[in-house]
Amino acid sequence: MANEGSRQKNVSKINLELKPSAGLHTATDNTGVTQNGTASVPALQDDDKKTDLDKGKATTLKRRDYSSTGSLVEFLDPPEKVQVRVGESARLHCSFSSLGPTASCWIHNRKKHVVDGEHTRIESSSNGSILTISKVLPVDEGSYSLFVRNRRGTAQHTIILSIRDQPDRPASCPFVSQLTPSSLVLSWCGPCYDGGSAVTNYVVEMQNLGQSDPGAWTELTTNCKDTTYKVCSGLHPQGEYRFRIRACNAIGVSDPSEESDCIKMETAGEPQEETVSNVEVVIDTTHKVKDHYNIHEKLGVGKFGQVFRLTHKDTGKVCAGKFYRAPLSKDKEAARKEIELIKQLHHPKLVQCLGAYDSRSEIAMIMEYVAGGELFERIVDENFEHTEPNSMQYMRQILEGVQYIHRKGVVHLDLKPENIVCINSTGTLIKIIDFGLARKLEQGKPLMVFHGTPEFVAPEVISYEPVDLATDMWSIGVICYILLSGESPFQGSNDAETLALVTAASWEFDPEFDDITDEAKDFICKLLKKEKRARMSCEQALAHSWMASSSSTRQVTKTLNKDKMRRFLARQRWQKTGKAVLALKRMAHLSHRSDGSESPTSSMSDTGLGKEAEQAVLSLDQQLRCQPCFPQTLHDLTEPCGATVYLACTIQGYPDPEVVWLLDDEPLEETERVQMQYKEDGLCSLTLVHIQPEDSGIYECRASNYLGQALCSARLTVAR
Repeated sequence: MANEGSRQKNVSKINLELKPSAGLHTATDNTGVTQNGTASVPALQDDDKKTDLDKGKATTLKRRDYSSTGSLVEFLDPPEKVQVRVGESARLHCSFSSLGPTASCWIHNRKKHVVDGEHTRIESSSNGSILTISKVLPVDEGSYSLFVRNRRGTAQHTIILSIRDQPDRPASCPFVSQLTPSSLVLSWCGPCYDGGSAVTNYVVEMQNLGQSDPGAWTELTTNCKDTTYKVCSGLHPQGEYRFRIRACNAIGVSDPSEESDCIKMETAGEPQEETVSNVEVVIDTTHKVKDHYNIHEKLGVGKFGQVFRLTHKDTGKVCAGKFYRAPLSKDKEAARKEIELIKQLHHPKLVQCLGAYDSRSEIAMIMEYVAGGELFERIVDENFEHTEPNSMQYMRQILEGVQYIHRKGVVHLDLKPENIVCINSTGTLIKIIDFGLARKLEQGKPLMVFHGTPEFVAPEVISYEPVDLATDMWSIGVICYILLSGESPFQGSNDAETLALVTAASWEFDPEFDDITDEAKDFICKLLKKEKRARMSCEQALAHSWMASSSSTRQVTKTLNKDKMRRFLARQRWQKTGKAVLALKRMAHLSHRSDGSESPTSSMSDTGLGKEAEQAVLSLDQQLRCQPCFPQTLHDLTEPCGATVYLACTIQGYPDPEVVWLLDDEPLEETERVQMQYKEDGLCSLTLVHIQPEDSGIYECRASNYLGQALCSARLTVAR
């Protein structure tokens, strides 16, 4: 009999055309093989026979429980990273397998719902999704998460899209040191963003202000490998020059940096020496910085303000000016506290405060100008010899500076590589800078802070426990580890993982330490202790056996590998583009999240999505909802008495339909002779054992959910 149509108002109208290969197998004897050769259920012996079916009592079937087994969606070797050049098309393809229908969407940077449009195109099917972004721009870079929903839940896979472009221009103009009548040394900071491809070289350009065409720029070199370059030819003792730098990678050449000041060769002097200013700092409350100084290029940006290079209008002396962001009264008070703190610190290893301006509209601190650049940037210079003894000498200087402030009862709280700078581009003297987070400890008043940089902050900061002088010693241990290996001991794949590693004090020596002495490793071990009281103090660290051995008596002088250090610096530059000092309050929230971010592919729990993206993911469930239907139906059959019959159909629908089997409109109850199954893949079957003539009739499978109802049926005729 053909499948019947709808029998009540909400019954779905579906195609019930009979399909000979679908859903009905019979056994004609006791051999276990049907007439067409397929396996079947053996018939019962005579003493097990029953002559009628139990009608009138319904057995309602629900899809087999799958809550504890199997996977939601299986992603089939999807990519984790895709890299393209600016202007090219990016193709992000995720294949997956899933039981039953799926709905999917793409989310950019966990905030924005990616939709079809002029710039993007999405092609999705039951086994995959392709996101194509045409003519990509740097703004398209980031994470793209594919969320796939089926009846069991939602799974996701994230692909990181990297956009390769020419580098940003160098972050600073070139600074001049070692000026003689016929030569000079230029140094500069690399670009904040390398374009997604490592910087390979720099182009150094010079402008001769004394020639007939003073606006022309000439290339001094196109193949400078480092951020320093010595100009030793083409300079006239009475000449005046400007310099600028371009950065290069495999993609192209950056725009030029800001130009240097006019350099007059006749003003050649000696390199900067290590000095300490003991002049009492007077805070000017009537003038502004620009009244006394010319303001030049920006040197850096932090959470609390911006730093610019300054020159005094009368003396020409070069200084650095830190301009505070202080829109609120509490911000102004914090700025004044830093100025009051640092103007009392006078030590050769600390940057010195030279003056301050405090007016209604502006708070600024004038500091000595330190031209040598960050210590780690200096180390990766090809002309610089990086050895363990040299590293020990740098650590000694850091400890001497920190020892001084600790004796003053001051804790720095932001010791990290970018806050250790070289006095000039050739010597080995360093200074500690940036006291924006520093605090004065007071007897009997516990100090708790919630700020810092994840890789360098101590466990007690994350736990919001009292900090003390030992908190700085942890950071010194991290700096030493990186200095000797180029690796960060606590760097995780994200902020939450980094914080978890720090909190657990979980670290080990990288293979790079195979060439490092046991004394150096012991030095680090005695600083990276979770328990504050177990860490060495500055005095103990300076007396450690590693520090006690002089570079002249050490046997280990092997040059250390700089490749990992270069990668570390590249990552630090990238982070600086979005954050100079990270607030731990946000990261503490991340550390308590469970969003599956430890793996690029994960199930969905707490997504941390933006509102628009969260709504898009939640809508996937609505997209899946549909009334029941039968992709595979039943068909009529005539079989002999005593055979075992297996009727099967496939059901789709969401939410999962409930199923009832009927014979001649009467519901069937499951018994020993009537067996029913409703599997996870939607296969629904009815097995009738040892059929009798009374079993003849119309068998109907009826599936329903709140959206509607559908049925399919077939006539079974039992021949006598």
